[in-house]
Amino acid sequence: MSLTSADIARIANLARLELQPAESERMLTQINGFFTLVEKMRAVDTAGIAPLAHPVATIQDITLRLREDRVSEPDNREANMRNAPALKHGLFLVPKVIE
Repeated sequence: MSLTSADIARIANLARLELQPAESERMLTQINGFFTLVEKMRAVDTAGIAPLAHPVATIQDITLRLREDRVSEPDNREANMRNAPALKHGLFLVPKVIE
């Protein structure tokens, strides 16, 4: 997959960016370079390879430092609910924004 100058102009318009011609050309080169890299990565056969939790795990055994799963904040539900403009069944009521 590769983009054209028209694609870059459309993307810039959607992002509300004003690109100079030199910037547009540089973006085209960089994005197409990215797509080339992705295509190379997709071409690699990864069947039977287990996913890694960390890239260093390929060269040494590592133990992830995970914190103990415990409650660290007090329950402030009642205090938070007092600030709500509208409640129903213990839940915040908000205006409907999607029809």
